[in-house]
Amino acid sequence: MDEDFAPTIAAARARIAAVRPAAYARTRNALDGAVSGLSPYITHGIVSLADVLAGVNARQPLEIQHKFVFELGWRAYFRHVWQYRGEAIFRSLHDGPLPDDAYLPTVPDDIRQACTAVAVIDQSVRTLYATGMLHNHARMWLASYLIHVRKVHWRAGADWLYAHLLDGDLASNHLSWQWVAGTGSTKPYLFNADNVARYAPPSWHSAGTVIDTSYETLDRLARQRSSNEDRFCLPSAVDAIRLPEPVVSAAPGEPIGVTAPDDAIVRGRDVWLVHPWNLGDLPLELPSDTVVIGLFVADFHRAWPWSDRRWQFVGKRMAELASRCWYGEASDIGGALSSARSVRSVDDPHLTAWLTRWAVCSKPAALFPEVERPCSSFSQWWNRTCRGLDSATDLLSLNPTAAP
Repeated sequence: MDEDFAPTIAAARARIAAVRPAAYARTRNALDGAVSGLSPYITHGIVSLADVLAGVNARQPLEIQHKFVFELGWRAYFRHVWQYRGEAIFRSLHDGPLPDDAYLPTVPDDIRQACTAVAVIDQSVRTLYATGMLHNHARMWLASYLIHVRKVHWRAGADWLYAHLLDGDLASNHLSWQWVAGTGSTKPYLFNADNVARYAPPSWHSAGTVIDTSYETLDRLARQRSSNEDRFCLPSAVDAIRLPEPVVSAAPGEPIGVTAPDDAIVRGRDVWLVHPWNLGDLPLELPSDTVVIGLFVADFHRAWPWSDRRWQFVGKRMAELASRCWYGEASDIGGALSSARSVRSVDDPHLTAWLTRWAVCSKPAALFPEVERPCSSFSQWWNRTCRGLDSATDLLSLNPTAAP
């Protein structure tokens, strides 16, 4: 496990304490900028958005319009869209520059093996494989290149990236790809070599490549069907030293200690379910004789496999919280839990189809007020959510349980 992302509350709090809001706002677009690195901890519920903002705001009070608050808002907005659109977020929300059938259904090998000869793309893939993380700007560059230059369907790229990300959230990941594609925004996101040179170190610079051109040319390219995908598979790229792609799996590997669901463990007992998206501290009011069970639902992981790095991150934290960790079919988990006296958990859209059948679920901690009707854009959602608020303190006052 990379100690930079140790799966602990202490590591998350250290990152919260290290946030420098002014530097973040000024440098966040640069690959070496003052970003927080908190996304794996937020994704997996080790800390909440409210915990993050409360910790930062306690040291430096922020205005509601601060860039840091905005970025927390984007995560909440994507969850809002998922809440109202459901499975539709995995299809194009509306037409993009080209119809869906104009794009390739899979990610080409030279991209997966980091041998495109476009430095920014190859470096992005290498970084992703080496760390399980990627700066948001690099994610946008990678997505834009795949979709608009190589004509890879956004869904293929989103699924591929999700499998390797330590912080992969289906709403944030897939809707971000739709934003880049122009199927979830008003226009495609484009970038060129000058943009890379401005925000990335020299080893990422891509002068003399297909992206070393004007935005007008890139926009025309984004709106043209590809007539010859093979032209990108240059001999110099294909014959280069290939980068092995990390294995992703639908089941945990060693040394994660999981067992099959077992009704004997929970029969007649009160049960609290821990799952990969509620890995924060256990509720203080939980009776000492409660059986805490960690869950990996095989049905979910077959559809959305993870890298070994993510299995280890989640598994290590889950083992600290739960007396038993189960990996099994949803039907087997449900059958085992049916013998319990009571079952409780925290809901999450990744697993809600099963959790709400097995347990009485509380809502996860929220920072932003719930908007009761769908919003078609972030600005619309933000205006409805934050109307009348002037500061982060005002926002936090709506959620007084947030930890400082």
